Amino acid sequence: MVGLSDIGSLAQSLQSSIDAAMKRVQEQAKQATDAKPSGEVKEYEQTVRKSALNASSFSTNVGTLVKDTSRLNVLSSLAANDPADFYKFSVTTPGEATLGRVGDTGVRVQLMDKQGKIIADSNSEAGSTYDTYKKFEAGTLALERGDYTLRVSRDKGVAAKEEKNYGLQLRMGDYSKDYDTIAKQPVKGENPLQTTPQLQRLTSLLTGGSTASSGALGILTGGSGSGYSGRGSLLNGLF
Repeated sequence: MVGLSDIGSLAQSLQSSIDAAMKRVQEQAKQATDAKPSGEVKEYEQTVRKSALNASSFSTNVGTLVKDTSRLNVLSSLAANDPADFYKFSVTTPGEATLGRVGDTGVRVQLMDKQGKIIADSNSEAGSTYDTYKKFEAGTLALERGDYTLRVSRDKGVAAKEEKNYGLQLRMGDYSKDYDTIAKQPVKGENPLQTTPQLQRLTSLLTGGSTASSGALGILTGGSGSGYSGRGSLLNGLF
């Protein structure tokens, strides 16, 4: 029979393994780009929960990509049996964007436009969209002003039960502001109506109530509030 002390030791061992994996991703992310800022960089961090609803409509907002101003970083993981993660960002001015990525092998990254059309795909069998993806990695992919979504999933043939840690980085030229998003897993058993902003607004309209905006992404989206603080450990509260 397994005792409580054995269960506690197992949980501690598992957490240590997760922390070690994420620390490795963090260290890789620091070395992932050859681009160096030309001046002082202000750094910000937000910790968010991914939506329990697995669809692009409920993407995690990682901010606004501003040419020669902002760099957007995402650290997270695909949990066992989680098919995909979605991250949305906005582009304010046309320019050539660069995608940097680190983490475990077997991770597939796709870039979609506002209509959900796949523009770039890291799958080498994806044809023209794979060619576009190589431009994305090389920093020569021209993006127009608008909204975009990154879809992160497993490569073909990778077992769904395999957890995958990853880090993504977006920039457009130089940067003076660094934004980190730590994306936690959804809380098991949570009610999407209470935790998803889109559904909160819809519920409010249907019930005649009102919801206050959290302002968690204000510094990125131009709102009055901000959930960002000075940079701390990128591992704090990840799991």
